[in-house]
Amino acid sequence: MKPIIFFTALLFQFTTIAQTTSVKFSPPLTKATPESVGMSSERLARIDNMLKQAVSDADLPGIVALIARNGKIVFYNAYGMADNTSGRAMKTNAIFRIASQTKAITSTAIMILWEEGKFRLDDPISKYIPDFGEAQILDSFNEQDSTYITKPAEDQITIRDLITHTSGIGYGVIDGDPRFKKIYAKAGITDLFTTENISIEESVKKLAKLPLHHNPGDQFTYSEGLDVLGYFIEIVSGMPFDKFLKTRIFEPLGMEDTWFYLPKNKHERLVSVQNKIDGKWQKYPVTFYDTDYPIKGAKRFFSGGAGLSSTAKDYATFLQMYVNHGELNGKRILSRTTVQSIMGNQTKDLFGGGDKHYGLAFGVVTSKGQDAGGEGSIGTFDWGGYFNTQYFADPEEQLIGVLMKQTQGPVNDQTGWKFRQMVGAAVDD
Repeated sequence: MKPIIFFTALLFQFTTIAQTTSVKFSPPLTKATPESVGMSSERLARIDNMLKQAVSDADLPGIVALIARNGKIVFYNAYGMADNTSGRAMKTNAIFRIASQTKAITSTAIMILWEEGKFRLDDPISKYIPDFGEAQILDSFNEQDSTYITKPAEDQITIRDLITHTSGIGYGVIDGDPRFKKIYAKAGITDLFTTENISIEESVKKLAKLPLHHNPGDQFTYSEGLDVLGYFIEIVSGMPFDKFLKTRIFEPLGMEDTWFYLPKNKHERLVSVQNKIDGKWQKYPVTFYDTDYPIKGAKRFFSGGAGLSSTAKDYATFLQMYVNHGELNGKRILSRTTVQSIMGNQTKDLFGGGDKHYGLAFGVVTSKGQDAGGEGSIGTFDWGGYFNTQYFADPEEQLIGVLMKQTQGPVNDQTGWKFRQMVGAAVDD
């Protein structure tokens, strides 16, 4: 009897952690000729020349660019150097720190659990992480010693607030308000990435005790909310955050090169973060973090807002799943109806209105943005990363563009807007 019970429990556990199959089957990304999917080879050659010129002019040390349409890769090229100091050439399978591009993946994980009925988006986060208690807003701040006084917030932070950057939580070292930079530094908050021996749970529990910029839901303030939700995922799923992403998103989609911390056999593919000193590209020095965090240190800090590294093809695969309304290779990651909600305007005019609104994972182009030109069709979704990576996906045109670079400090980089504008102009059907 016991073996049967054990097997049944094991089967139940497996079925609750595996992604479901789908009646729809969209094949994995494969290469095809541009003309076979309505793209112009001649116009794609313009993009090739533009990217070559950016490297030749030393505007960037190296680039990987990928363009896909109708589920087919029509442009996938590498330029320049992955590391100029050692002379290591860039390759298409190079691995990049994607920083804030992690946020969309974390948001997807949240919505996987939401689909399973684990919580409501408007539940207060304190229901699951009691450390957040009653929300407090910064009232006054002492510049001399970084002490402060708070006042009670009118509302409590919800899961939706955390996904949409309306919680009032700040972003420490990159925060736009210098008071919060000091408050977070004094509290020892780990903001982005680290080689230090700290877990996301430890950092989030420190963060929970700090004041907010504003009343939850009242403003859009870019924040560490997705880090909080990384820990929330551990609580709700009962799995370490990195394992949840691996089993529920990366393995089903075949994203073999997307990790918080790279296996040893992938270390040599990690692109160096570079900055330009006296006209030469050099490895970026250790500052408040070490750029080698994906391959060294304690490897315990799973940042839901900024911690992942990936390749252009892996990230394009993730985007293709969204273009396919939540499915890829016969695996249903999200329902079509859930994707519709994710792309909806979750912040009304708090995101600035106009050309884009903010959904539950991405910035999304509005009719005004479409008509302005260069941004894509209505519903095109996008974001970028701290180390100069960008992506967009246009569901209307079934078009994906991924542009991977690794720089810090001032750069004369015009490739982001040029790439997106020129990709749209290469449609030829």
